Amino acid sequence: MLLWLAQFFKQDIGLLRVFGFITFRAVFATMTAISIGLFAGPAVIRMLTRLKVGQAVRTDGPQTHLIKSGTPTMGGVLLLISLGISTLLWADLSNRFIWVVLIVTLGFGAVGWVDDYRKVVYKDPKGMASGEKYFWQSIIGIVASIYLAFSVSATTNTQVLELFFAWVQSGFSMDLPNKTDLIVPFFKTFSYPLGVWGFIVLTYCVIVGTSNAVNLTDGLDGLAIMPTIMVGSALGLFAYLTGHVGYSKYLLIPHIPGAGELLIFCGAMAGAGLAFLWFNAHPAQVFMGDVGALALGGALGTVAVIVRQEIVLFIMGGIFVAETLSVILQVSYFKFTKKRYGVGKRLFLMAPLHHHFEQKGWKETQVVVRFWIITMLLVLVGLSSLKLR
Repeated sequence: MLLWLAQFFKQDIGLLRVFGFITFRAVFATMTAISIGLFAGPAVIRMLTRLKVGQAVRTDGPQTHLIKSGTPTMGGVLLLISLGISTLLWADLSNRFIWVVLIVTLGFGAVGWVDDYRKVVYKDPKGMASGEKYFWQSIIGIVASIYLAFSVSATTNTQVLELFFAWVQSGFSMDLPNKTDLIVPFFKTFSYPLGVWGFIVLTYCVIVGTSNAVNLTDGLDGLAIMPTIMVGSALGLFAYLTGHVGYSKYLLIPHIPGAGELLIFCGAMAGAGLAFLWFNAHPAQVFMGDVGALALGGALGTVAVIVRQEIVLFIMGGIFVAETLSVILQVSYFKFTKKRYGVGKRLFLMAPLHHHFEQKGWKETQVVVRFWIITMLLVLVGLSSLKLR
């Protein structure tokens, strides 16, 4: 919005030409999101408290968490407000990638809202049935995957439609350009061609998987939000370089026209996350809830697909991956041993993984900070893939 106004008046006010620089708008998008979050935070927390939107703590979790019962949840609303307003103010609203990421983010946020609402109203820690939640996540993920399959290769929405209909008319056998291949980091020229179906399946798994992974990680004060900030900021850098002809050619990464604008979105996400962390730091005044965790995870996955860095997201988001695998392994091993021996056994003291370390005697703040440090190291490894080839 502000970019459009600046372009309209730049002939009269030369200083407004600075709005044409993505880096300038990204910095101010971050500052705007932080300001909105810090300003609106107390009011949002008071509103949630007044509406008695308190967290229903799982009874089978760590007993130390019972004291958190009643703490306002659904604080992800604050994240979405600051992220959305800042992005709409500073981003180029004619950019198709901005809109697809916003729609996916808000779509997953809506699913999380319903889940949180049921938890609060019915006082049920499980919330929305897993099948129902997965269904709506899948709808959003599939639609986004089909759009992105052709959007990465196009420059306008008209071309996206043309490519889609060409694919249908070809009997679903049309190939995609090389820039849609799965890039293997740390190798100069190695990539794996996916085809349309392969791209759609991978994109779906990345978006839906990352959304649920961030949600599983959101179990301690500040645990999920800081890794999201770090990974999102790194993806913003990838987006800027991918959208720049010169940098992408030099670094041997695909050039995706328009992807650079996602730096504004990632900056706004980082700013909104930092503002939320102000209130979510231990002891938390508000919890993110599914409305925030599902939305942020979906956003990270979508950005990673657009900039063609799915494997790098897997590396940088190693904490999210570990948390998800711990749940999968715990449930699978329990079911296997129960069927085999009649008594279910556990690999971990408790899942997700952060609860395992709590059971081993780590304090909550120790788990959180150490997971932050690990994420920082993994993000640096991911960023090093830009040059180490």
